[in-house]
Amino acid sequence: MIRTVFRWLIAVFYAFAGYAHIADPAPFLLITPGWVPIPEAVIFWTGIAELLGAAALVQWKSLPLRRAGAIGLALYAVCVFPANIHHFALDMARPDGGMGLGYHIPRMFAQPLIIWLTLWSGGVTDWPFRRRS
Repeated sequence: MIRTVFRWLIAVFYAFAGYAHIADPAPFLLITPGWVPIPEAVIFWTGIAELLGAAALVQWKSLPLRRAGAIGLALYAVCVFPANIHHFALDMARPDGGMGLGYHIPRMFAQPLIIWLTLWSGGVTDWPFRRRS
């Protein structure tokens, strides 16, 4: 039951983020590292990936699709981590400190947790709650 609740929460989170990437890409473009090619297209397609992953994650009849969605979203979160670090560095370089350490430090720690929670709620891993046989 708790796994299902978290799976839906993660799906809603990613669906909202995917919509935001498509509807208003400007904030995401500001934190995209300069080495990313064609940033407008990358932001658009990351939004599509988030929406598709969220839809796959809420599948109740197709465990393989749900797991694929969880793996895809976890890999996505790993891939966007450099943008989070870039955003952190940009903010800390601003005279006013941008969003500040109170935002960025928890965000840095939350990223691995979100990756694990996506994999766990999607049924990819049971760690650290291994079921006993």
